[in-house]
Amino acid sequence: MSTMVTNETVKAGSHNAGWASLPPEYAIPDVAPTQAEAYEYCHRLARSHYENFSVASWFLPKELRQHFFNVYAYCRISDDLGDEVGDASASLALLDQWEHELNACYEGAPKHPVFVALAGTVRQFAIPKHEFSDLLTAFRQDQRVGRYETFGDLLGYCVNSANPVGHLVLYLCGYRDAERRQLSDYTCTALQLANFWQDVSVDYAKGRIYLPLEDLRRFGVSEQGIRDAENTPAFREMMKFEVARAREWFVQGLPLGKKVDRRLATDIELFTRGGQEILNAIEEQGFAVLGKRPAISKLRKLALVGRAAFGRMR
Repeated sequence: MSTMVTNETVKAGSHNAGWASLPPEYAIPDVAPTQAEAYEYCHRLARSHYENFSVASWFLPKELRQHFFNVYAYCRISDDLGDEVGDASASLALLDQWEHELNACYEGAPKHPVFVALAGTVRQFAIPKHEFSDLLTAFRQDQRVGRYETFGDLLGYCVNSANPVGHLVLYLCGYRDAERRQLSDYTCTALQLANFWQDVSVDYAKGRIYLPLEDLRRFGVSEQGIRDAENTPAFREMMKFEVARAREWFVQGLPLGKKVDRRLATDIELFTRGGQEILNAIEEQGFAVLGKRPAISKLRKLALVGRAAFGRMR
């Protein structure tokens, strides 16, 4: 018998009917896989999904890569439970099941391969459970809240939707201090803002506008204009303002790369520069993001990786 976690095994659970709108391998199996199977599951999931940069790149210390795969797999599926189901009540039910597995992970009896893999990571690095559950709080909020009145309200959302990811990375890298945590928060919030500005039309199709309503009023932009993909001068001026705001958050987080092990700094730099490249792509598009999602070309990604590699060699 294969030691791989198969789709048939995962689909076996009678309690998994609500997972039908997601990839079948996401569902919670009736029987827990072995740790080796769980590690392979997370590795495969991390390598098969598109991101601005490869997860756990070759710049990372080898001994940390599997742990990054495990954390990534948790974040990836959690995000999809909130974003890819297409029904708020179904998403909330699945997020509850997912949190039940998270609790089981900390109590020693998970069934899902992500949590079987994650259990060792949690023990080795003494990661508090709330760093994982805070993300679920944000994804539940997405099912109930589709508008943010002020930029401060949006930052409140980022506290749970983005910042815990940076905290998890710091735990894996052996850092638990407040200074690095604050710098990480700046960077993760900036990355979240860059993704929001990149995906205005995508998010609107899901019933959400992350642009603060106070800014829409200030610049004279209507929700109808966003719906109709009208890249008016007023909209583009507002996006110019939002991009500049995100750049400021990236700048505040830049010192983090100087305060971690040089073996880790390269990946942190890549994620930061990847977010900045999203903002550059928005600017090069004249801030007209509606109906045409700005993206980083493969050539630009390679250039960034090459630059990082050269810096590493130096």
